[in-house]
Amino acid sequence: MGENMRDVLFLVVLFAANVIQAITGFAGTVLAMPFSMLLLGTDTAKVVLNLTTLLACLWLGVQHRAHIRWRILGEMVGLMAIGMAAGVGLYAVLPLTPLQKAYGVFIIVIALKNLIWPSHGEPPHWLLVIIVLLAGVIHGMFISGGALLVIYAAVRLKDKDEFRATMACVWVALNSVLAVQQGVAGVLTPHALVLTAVSIPPLVVAIVFGNRLQKHVSQQAFLKLTYVLLVVSGASIVL
Repeated sequence: MGENMRDVLFLVVLFAANVIQAITGFAGTVLAMPFSMLLLGTDTAKVVLNLTTLLACLWLGVQHRAHIRWRILGEMVGLMAIGMAAGVGLYAVLPLTPLQKAYGVFIIVIALKNLIWPSHGEPPHWLLVIIVLLAGVIHGMFISGGALLVIYAAVRLKDKDEFRATMACVWVALNSVLAVQQGVAGVLTPHALVLTAVSIPPLVVAIVFGNRLQKHVSQQAFLKLTYVLLVVSGASIVL
């Protein structure tokens, strides 16, 4: 498959993932990353998805700023940042292939757990802290910590609009840090930057479309759809 065809397929993946991102406030990168790694390679996929997610979540955060829970946002960003520092270090020293396989298995397990045994009770606080720290580690390695962070956010943010707006702001903060780290690491290649620029029009359409859908479809239904797609995404990397 030629590079141009891979880029086109990536834009399709990006569009679909950001429709979900606009509806739920999370899962866009988690859904897009497995397919994007296969199409673009891990480094390019991380750069493009990081920058496009940053833009998408900045839009969502500003648009729905009245619903942001600032204290909870601070808690999530602080704990995630600690985990991210460990994740970036692990990504730099551990072999890539086993990490990708483990990442795929991780996505499948989390998705199936939420589909088959959705959580109804509230976990203890210490466990919530560990969950957010691990979410940061995953985000530092693959820019995909949302699958774990949503467990914490679902407990602390009961209102759908608060959940969506606050989660979007988490990714604005953390992805900004990652963008600086990627610049220092020298992985912001011309191809990645051009592909990011080309991704903006479908990104805008996806957000507008997702915002409209969010008003008419229940959050619960789209959460179930998200977890089904997570299983597919994880399987694409494991296989």
